[in-house]
Amino acid sequence: MAVLVTGGAGYIGSHMVLALLDAGHEEIVVLDDLSTGFDWAVPEGVKLVVGDVADQALVTQTILQHRIDALAHFAARIVVPDSVADPLGYYLANTVKTRALIEAATRAGVRHVIFSSTAAVYGEPEVVPVPEDLPLAPINPYGRSKLMSEWMIADAAAAHGFSYVVLRYFNVAGADPAGRSGQSTPNATHLIKVATQAALGRRDRLDVYGTDYPTPDGSCLRDYIQVSDLADAHRVALDHLRGGGASLTLNCGYGRGYSVLEVIEVVKRISGRDFAVRLCPRRPGSPSRIVAEAGRIRSQLGWQPRHDDLDAIVAQALAWEDKLSMRNRI
Repeated sequence: MAVLVTGGAGYIGSHMVLALLDAGHEEIVVLDDLSTGFDWAVPEGVKLVVGDVADQALVTQTILQHRIDALAHFAARIVVPDSVADPLGYYLANTVKTRALIEAATRAGVRHVIFSSTAAVYGEPEVVPVPEDLPLAPINPYGRSKLMSEWMIADAAAAHGFSYVVLRYFNVAGADPAGRSGQSTPNATHLIKVATQAALGRRDRLDVYGTDYPTPDGSCLRDYIQVSDLADAHRVALDHLRGGGASLTLNCGYGRGYSVLEVIEVVKRISGRDFAVRLCPRRPGSPSRIVAEAGRIRSQLGWQPRHDDLDAIVAQALAWEDKLSMRNRI
């Protein structure tokens, strides 16, 4: 049986494909509209279907043609400030299209679903680290769009008998240690991506949004998870479901937070380069601190991170930026 990876030409989805290949999964199909992904990010030998996840005829045809039994759904819009400015666009991309995808997958006989969710469903948590059973109170349309999708998947699973794992990401960073993939979107907003671009002279400065948060240095505090570790969490989730495991909702993080200003200093130290930093007002929809309570994924899936090292994560991001610049010059 095969795995369908939506958004598999993008940042996290491409790492999921690599994790599956590294683990010996040969039957992988990527569905991506290439709006933010890249066809070259799909490894040779992996089938790429270019199209929209809400195209139910295409989804159904792909599932039946390739005998797909499992779906890993990454395709989404993910920028919090953009969701505040364009909430309807985010509800369309992240909620309406997920509904269409799950309906088509269910009708075509998919038995297992892994859903890419977010720590944004917790909003501004009163408890840090954040456990999975904390009341959910997202404070931006991005988080709400993902929470609505979580609810839909759980309800559809109860009605139609498929199993699922929802993985709530914290802040994803770094690149494949072997240099095969990384964050490639030119205007990405991930802090470490932007900071490495500033260190390499590809941005004239880095903007820090908010220095008056109730944190030790006033900047936002986040839990940074390395992207290959995150992809491996999806792989073990797939093995869990195919082995008959129950549906689960789990955090994906390391359980330790770094502030924005701390991360900037690490990038400067690892790169050996200084760069301009501009302090700006807060952006709407950003919680002050959010760190994972990460014990459940270890105990229930046996997941063990291998890349929990901020220095190494930054070094990977820098190496990937260099590789991207060489690709763009070819």
